[in-house]
Amino acid sequence: HKRIPYELETMSYDAGDFKSPAFIALNPRHRVPVIVDGDFALYESAAIVEYLEDKQPGEPRLFSAELRQRGIERRMVREADQYFATAMEHLVEAVLFTPQERWSEERISAAYADIKQELAMWETMIAGDYLAGALSAVDFTLYPQIALVRRIGKRKPRLVAAELTGPNMSAWMRRMEALPAIQNTCPPHWRG
Repeated sequence: HKRIPYELETMSYDAGDFKSPAFIALNPRHRVPVIVDGDFALYESAAIVEYLEDKQPGEPRLFSAELRQRGIERRMVREADQYFATAMEHLVEAVLFTPQERWSEERISAAYADIKQELAMWETMIAGDYLAGALSAVDFTLYPQIALVRRIGKRKPRLVAAELTGPNMSAWMRRMEALPAIQNTCPPHWRG
Protein backbone atom coordinates (compact mmCIF):
# COMPACT_ATOMS: atom_id res chain seq x y z
CA HIS A 1 0.00 0.00 0.00
CA LYS A 2 2.82 2.44 0.84
CA ARG A 3 4.62 1.47 -2.39
CA ILE A 4 7.74 0.52 -0.46
CA PRO A 5 9.71 -2.14 -2.36
CA TYR A 6 9.56 -5.52 -0.62
CA GLU A 7 10.28 -9.19 -1.07
CA LEU A 8 7.55 -11.49 0.22
CA GLU A 9 8.51 -14.76 1.87
CA THR A 10 5.78 -17.37 2.23
CA MET A 11 5.84 -19.28 5.51
CA SER A 12 4.17 -22.59 6.39
CA TYR A 13 2.95 -23.81 9.76
CA ASP A 14 2.94 -27.38 8.46
CA ALA A 15 6.51 -27.22 7.14
CA GLY A 16 7.76 -25.98 10.52
CA ASP A 17 9.02 -22.66 9.12
CA PHE A 18 8.07 -20.86 12.35
CA LYS A 19 10.32 -23.14 14.40
CA SER A 20 13.45 -22.72 12.28
CA PRO A 21 16.44 -21.12 14.01
CA ALA A 22 16.61 -18.44 11.30
CA PHE A 23 13.00 -17.41 11.89
CA ILE A 24 13.27 -17.60 15.69
CA ALA A 25 16.21 -15.17 15.43
CA LEU A 26 13.79 -12.72 13.76
CA ASN A 27 10.84 -13.39 16.07
CA PRO A 28 11.23 -15.53 19.19
CA ARG A 29 7.42 -15.64 19.46
CA HIS A 30 7.23 -17.83 16.29
CA ARG A 31 4.59 -15.64 14.59
CA VAL A 32 4.11 -13.41 11.56
CA PRO A 33 4.19 -10.69 10.45
CA VAL A 34 7.88 -9.90 10.56
CA ILE A 35 9.71 -7.38 8.43
CA VAL A 36 13.43 -7.20 7.79
CA ASP A 37 14.73 -3.80 6.71
CA GLY A 38 18.47 -4.12 6.12
CA ASP A 39 19.91 -5.37 9.41
CA PHE A 40 16.77 -4.43 11.37
CA ALA A 41 13.98 -6.93 12.10
CA LEU A 42 10.62 -5.99 13.57
CA TYR A 43 7.61 -8.05 14.52
CA GLU A 44 4.08 -7.25 15.77
CA SER A 45 1.70 -5.73 13.24
CA ALA A 46 1.00 -2.48 15.12
CA ALA A 47 4.71 -1.75 15.45
CA ILE A 48 5.27 -2.63 11.79
CA VAL A 49 2.57 -0.34 10.39
CA GLU A 50 3.78 2.56 12.52
CA TYR A 51 7.38 1.89 11.43
CA LEU A 52 6.36 1.85 7.75
CA GLU A 53 4.36 5.07 8.15
CA ASP A 54 7.38 6.75 9.80
CA LYS A 55 9.80 5.32 7.23
CA GLN A 56 7.79 6.69 4.31
CA PRO A 57 5.44 9.44 5.49
CA GLY A 58 2.93 10.93 3.12
CA GLU A 59 0.49 9.48 0.62
CA PRO A 60 -0.80 6.89 0.67
CA ARG A 61 -1.08 7.13 4.43
CA LEU A 62 -1.60 4.35 6.95
CA PHE A 63 -2.76 6.81 9.61
CA SER A 64 -4.78 9.99 9.18
CA ALA A 65 -3.03 13.34 9.23
CA GLU A 66 -5.85 14.58 11.50
CA LEU A 67 -4.96 14.04 15.17
CA ARG A 68 -8.31 12.79 16.47
CA GLN A 69 -8.90 10.45 13.54
CA ARG A 70 -5.36 9.11 13.96
CA GLY A 71 -6.16 8.49 17.64
CA ILE A 72 -9.26 6.51 16.65
CA GLU A 73 -7.24 4.49 14.12
CA ARG A 74 -4.57 3.69 16.70
CA ARG A 75 -7.24 2.66 19.20
CA MET A 76 -8.84 0.36 16.62
CA VAL A 77 -5.47 -1.19 15.73
CA ARG A 78 -4.98 -1.96 19.44
CA GLU A 79 -8.51 -3.41 19.64
CA ALA A 80 -7.80 -5.69 16.68
CA ASP A 81 -4.49 -6.80 18.15
CA GLN A 82 -5.79 -7.25 21.67
CA TYR A 83 -9.37 -8.49 21.43
CA PHE A 84 -9.73 -10.11 18.03
CA ALA A 85 -6.18 -11.47 17.94
CA THR A 86 -6.55 -13.05 21.39
CA ALA A 87 -9.60 -15.01 20.25
CA MET A 88 -7.85 -15.85 16.98
CA GLU A 89 -4.76 -17.12 18.82
CA HIS A 90 -6.93 -19.49 20.87
CA LEU A 91 -8.27 -20.92 17.60
CA VAL A 92 -4.76 -21.10 16.11
CA GLU A 93 -3.53 -23.03 19.16
CA ALA A 94 -6.57 -25.33 19.17
CA VAL A 95 -6.42 -26.20 15.45
CA LEU A 96 -3.08 -25.34 13.83
CA PHE A 97 -0.78 -26.10 16.75
CA THR A 98 -2.62 -29.16 18.04
CA PRO A 99 -2.47 -32.49 16.18
CA GLN A 100 -5.89 -33.30 14.74
CA GLU A 101 -6.24 -36.45 16.83
CA ARG A 102 -5.99 -34.24 19.97
CA TRP A 103 -8.41 -31.51 18.86
CA SER A 104 -10.86 -30.53 21.57
CA GLU A 105 -14.25 -29.67 20.12
CA GLU A 106 -15.06 -27.72 23.28
CA ARG A 107 -11.88 -25.64 23.03
CA ILE A 108 -12.36 -25.01 19.30
CA SER A 109 -16.04 -24.08 19.75
CA ALA A 110 -15.20 -21.66 22.58
CA ALA A 111 -12.54 -19.90 20.48
CA TYR A 112 -14.90 -19.75 17.50
CA ALA A 113 -17.67 -18.27 19.68
CA ASP A 114 -15.28 -15.59 20.96
CA ILE A 115 -14.32 -14.71 17.37
CA LYS A 116 -17.97 -14.46 16.32
CA GLN A 117 -18.71 -12.20 19.29
CA GLU A 118 -15.75 -9.95 18.49
CA LEU A 119 -16.72 -9.72 14.81
CA ALA A 120 -20.28 -8.80 15.83
CA MET A 121 -18.79 -5.79 17.63
CA TRP A 122 -16.72 -4.84 14.55
CA GLU A 123 -19.91 -5.13 12.47
CA THR A 124 -21.35 -2.22 14.47
CA MET A 125 -18.12 -0.17 14.53
CA ILE A 126 -17.35 -0.05 10.80
CA ALA A 127 -17.39 3.63 9.79
CA GLY A 128 -17.77 3.59 6.01
CA ASP A 129 -16.14 1.65 3.22
CA TYR A 130 -13.28 0.81 5.58
CA LEU A 131 -13.16 0.17 9.30
CA ALA A 132 -12.25 3.69 10.43
CA GLY A 133 -13.66 5.49 7.38
CA ALA A 134 -10.74 5.82 4.96
CA LEU A 135 -8.43 2.88 4.23
CA SER A 136 -5.91 2.79 7.07
CA ALA A 137 -3.66 0.71 9.29
CA VAL A 138 -6.80 -0.59 11.00
CA ASP A 139 -7.82 -2.44 7.84
CA PHE A 140 -4.34 -3.82 7.26
CA THR A 141 -4.23 -5.04 10.87
CA LEU A 142 -7.60 -6.80 11.11
CA TYR A 143 -7.87 -8.21 7.58
CA PRO A 144 -5.01 -10.76 7.85
CA GLN A 145 -6.34 -11.93 11.20
CA ILE A 146 -9.79 -12.64 9.75
CA ALA A 147 -8.17 -14.21 6.66
CA LEU A 148 -6.29 -16.61 8.95
CA VAL A 149 -9.50 -17.56 10.73
CA ARG A 150 -11.11 -18.24 7.35
CA ARG A 151 -8.10 -20.35 6.38
CA ILE A 152 -8.43 -22.36 9.59
CA GLY A 153 -12.09 -22.89 8.65
CA LYS A 154 -10.92 -24.72 5.53
CA ARG A 155 -8.90 -27.07 7.71
CA LYS A 156 -11.79 -27.53 10.13
CA PRO A 157 -14.84 -27.63 7.83
CA ARG A 158 -17.48 -27.33 10.58
CA LEU A 159 -16.21 -23.81 11.22
CA VAL A 160 -18.34 -22.02 8.67
CA ALA A 161 -16.54 -18.83 7.66
CA ALA A 162 -19.68 -17.38 6.07
CA GLU A 163 -21.33 -17.31 9.51
CA LEU A 164 -18.57 -15.15 10.96
CA THR A 165 -19.26 -11.80 9.38
CA GLY A 166 -22.39 -9.73 8.99
CA PRO A 167 -23.22 -7.75 5.85
CA ASN A 168 -21.00 -4.74 6.69
CA MET A 169 -17.92 -6.83 7.46
CA SER A 170 -18.56 -9.16 4.50
CA ALA A 171 -18.68 -6.16 2.14
CA TRP A 172 -15.53 -4.79 3.79
CA MET A 173 -13.75 -8.14 3.27
CA ARG A 174 -14.64 -8.05 -0.44
CA ARG A 175 -13.27 -4.48 -0.72
CA MET A 176 -10.08 -5.54 1.05
CA GLU A 177 -9.65 -8.61 -1.18
CA ALA A 178 -9.90 -6.37 -4.26
CA LEU A 179 -6.98 -4.18 -3.15
CA PRO A 180 -3.69 -4.73 -5.02
CA ALA A 181 -1.80 -4.75 -1.69
CA ILE A 182 -3.88 -7.72 -0.51
CA GLN A 183 -3.82 -9.54 -3.85
CA ASN A 184 -0.03 -9.18 -4.06
CA THR A 185 0.66 -10.40 -0.51
CA CYS A 186 -1.92 -13.16 -0.04
CA PRO A 187 -0.11 -16.51 0.22
CA PRO A 188 -0.71 -18.44 -3.02
CA HIS A 189 -1.94 -21.55 -1.17
CA TRP A 190 -4.64 -19.45 0.55
CA ARG A 191 -6.33 -18.48 -2.70
CA GLY A 192 -9.40 -20.23 -3.99
